[in-house]
Amino acid sequence: MKIQVLFGTESGNAEMAAEDLALSVRSDDQEVEVHDLSDFSISELQHDALYVFICSTYGEGDLPNTALPFFADLNIVRPDLAWVRYAIFGLGDTFYSETYSQGATKLADKLNELGAERVGEFGRYDASSWEPVGEKAVEWFSGVLEAAAQMQ
Repeated sequence: MKIQVLFGTESGNAEMAAEDLALSVRSDDQEVEVHDLSDFSISELQHDALYVFICSTYGEGDLPNTALPFFADLNIVRPDLAWVRYAIFGLGDTFYSETYSQGATKLADKLNELGAERVGEFGRYDASSWEPVGEKAVEWFSGVLEAAAQMQ
């Protein structure tokens, strides 16, 4: 299975989680790529990949700046994503309870609206827990891989 890890970040935490996750599953028979969402176009989506979105929340529950171009393209082009399988891991801080992980939630809602199918549980990271974000992402992703294997 080809895995594309796409991150949207403001301060670098989502990128760190994406890199840690990729390192944990990369092997000779497992192709894994990591891309900043600002450098990834919806035209690059492929039928044979599992997309893993790792997205922080910025400001008042908004998407981080690096995720905005991809999200805008989803809104403008409105592609049929019925063939896309994805997993999502949101970063936030429960201290801000009303906006906690809303950046990832907005992205997931848009992907679902366009027909994409989520694989596994919606992962969430709470920055106020002080747990290493990469470790939490890797732990969450093991469940995603199990769910993906059951779908094949």
